[in-house]
Amino acid sequence: MATVRFSGVNKSYGSTSVVSDLNIELPDGSFTVLVGPSGCGKSTSLRMLAGLESVTSGTIAIDDRDVTDLQPRDRDVAMVFQNYALYPHLTVRENIAFPLRASKTPRGDALKRADEVAESLGLGKLLGRKPKDLSGGQQQRVAIGRAIIREPSVFLFDEPLSNLDAKLRVETRTELLQIQRRLGITSVYVTHDQEEAMTLSDRMVVMRDGRTAQEGTPLDVYANPADTFVATFVGSPKMNLMDGELTGEYFTLPTGFTIGVESVDTSGPVTLGVRPDDLVLTASDGDGAAQVKLIELLGPRAIVTIDARGTELTSVVEAGRLSGIDEIPGLYESLELDTIVIVIVIGNGLSRHPGAKCER
Repeated sequence: MATVRFSGVNKSYGSTSVVSDLNIELPDGSFTVLVGPSGCGKSTSLRMLAGLESVTSGTIAIDDRDVTDLQPRDRDVAMVFQNYALYPHLTVRENIAFPLRASKTPRGDALKRADEVAESLGLGKLLGRKPKDLSGGQQQRVAIGRAIIREPSVFLFDEPLSNLDAKLRVETRTELLQIQRRLGITSVYVTHDQEEAMTLSDRMVVMRDGRTAQEGTPLDVYANPADTFVATFVGSPKMNLMDGELTGEYFTLPTGFTIGVESVDTSGPVTLGVRPDDLVLTASDGDGAAQVKLIELLGPRAIVTIDARGTELTSVVEAGRLSGIDEIPGLYESLELDTIVIVIVIGNGLSRHPGAKCER
């Protein structure tokens, strides 16, 4: 296990900056996910840690050992790629054993260790098969086994589940997390999927335009986003953001729709943010209430899109509360916004204000 530290790391290709002043520390034994939209610099950061990309400036350390200029083989890291990178002519046993064979470990010892690793990954009955005879999930487990057998200080995962279908992705994600918890090896995982990041990580680093937008535990990043980018990127469905005027205890949209808020020590133009889970809907016959536009059923809950006098909002509603509007004619019934939790954006910061009440 090891602590990983990026100190003032920059990466540029000519005049194009890809990573700018990256300063993060990944604790020993942690599972850290670098997450962000395409082009934000997360994969480049991982590849610099692996030694596959050079660092323009700054330093990268693993357990206080400067590895910035070391070759990949000298960094004591193991990487799992998006495309698995298995040797098609080798069996599962031989693929897993390959790193030990490459380091001159006797063949018998390497294969014995490969059998042990394969058994721990549920691959014991597949040892004699070749990659073409395996499913996507099985191939990914072989790739993970090949990384495990090296017993590295740091695991690196570059979007390893993106080629799997939805069901297999969830299953493999669970297996991967269990493996990391069991081994306790410091792991760095790159993904653009914020749901995957929330599920896997005990520490998230949200990146944007080559910089760190926010880092912390998944719960902290979700509950206390640093800015509107993080607020809308983390969370599914994304946070509702509304621009309007705050006067006293009321927030008013340009369309005239008013929301009462409490304990807000500011006034004037602000952006109001509401998580869809915090937006509770109550049926109403009032002419000025919000209108239901769409209901997407997801088993025990539903995503409801509503029109609040020209402003589109999204709410997550328990399926049991859809009575009266779950039939096709009901899609156009009026709903009144009831108790919600408000996040007021003031400058670049966010502050949370519970117990709000909407006015029609």
